Amino acid sequence: MLAVASVVVAAGTVTGTLSALDDGGGADEAARLRATVVPRPDRLPVPRSAPPSPTPSPSASEASETSGAALPSPRPSSAPPTTAPPAPRATGSPRLYRHPDSQVMEWVRGNVEDPRHEVIRSRIADRPAAVWFADYGPATVTARVAAVTAGGAATGRVPVVVPYAIPDRDCGGHSEGGAPDLAAYDDWIDAFAAGLGSGEVIVILEPDSVAQVDCLSARERADRFASLARAGRVLKAANPRARVYYDAGHSGWHPAGQQAALLRQAGAASADSSDGIFSNVSNFHTTAEEVAYDRQVLDALGGPASLGAVIDTSRNGNGAPSDGEWCDPGGRAVGRAPTLDTGEDRIDAYLWVKLPGESDGCKGEPGTFSPSYAYDLARGASSS
Repeated sequence: MLAVASVVVAAGTVTGTLSALDDGGGADEAARLRATVVPRPDRLPVPRSAPPSPTPSPSASEASETSGAALPSPRPSSAPPTTAPPAPRATGSPRLYRHPDSQVMEWVRGNVEDPRHEVIRSRIADRPAAVWFADYGPATVTARVAAVTAGGAATGRVPVVVPYAIPDRDCGGHSEGGAPDLAAYDDWIDAFAAGLGSGEVIVILEPDSVAQVDCLSARERADRFASLARAGRVLKAANPRARVYYDAGHSGWHPAGQQAALLRQAGAASADSSDGIFSNVSNFHTTAEEVAYDRQVLDALGGPASLGAVIDTSRNGNGAPSDGEWCDPGGRAVGRAPTLDTGEDRIDAYLWVKLPGESDGCKGEPGTFSPSYAYDLARGASSS
């Protein structure tokens, strides 16, 4: 599951994201985006009456959310040092778009004297991140999407947008919500697509919508998958330069063959609706684990050889916690900087889909920015 996240648009899943909220302001508020985050467990959803079970330690590699469960206590942050630690080795691609209105950007602008300011600014706020559209606001979604894509076009950079309004979202967890039904969702996607413009844009289509379907009946799954396949076709028809990626969960969730079978039903193997898959959104698995997993999923998926994968590297610098913790776990670090140049076959991009520092629900309310958690992530020793 995901924890709600957003950058300007609305709430996301138990992942970290930028989201654009529909606050009823109409066109005057179209450019206003807000960041929020949602926590997601490391494996399959668990009953709401109990906290998530620990998962095995991830295999060695290169050196969101429950509503009835008690959440782990947040770990206190260390006091900030008087001088900033060395800058991370990775640098972001200049081609990805950084939207100016996110919670971390607001914090940086308003807290210049804070001793954590420079670390958070240089290692998180200066990185391009996804913009989430997690509210169901059909009257304004076109204008809000257009505000983001126009910003990317004006700077010659590629925005990453996340439509997140599928009905029965997050199986009723922290990120619950979305459109009232699939007919309304189809109309919302039409309106979303109308704002994509004509420039390059990456669409992360509905995190958790394919991997997290155990709460749906067979009929409901089939209907959801048909709607997702339609969504991909609509998005790509509206803007032929849009690259649409489908939910592959992550390497600690479903086996690759099982995930590929679900993705095929959702249209992810068709060039008319899909450019490939995304994984690790709001999670912590290492880049090496995700690269291997995504290639396995793509091989099992079939479809055109052009299909690729994008990986959320925003918080995977130290890999997943050995105890399976997913809610703002300590000891994590930001991962590889966002880039469209991965140097890896079939891996199209490393993206920051969840914005580091947006809480999964333990460091603060889901989706809210926690400077202490952002600081801990930013200065963590990354090995991914």
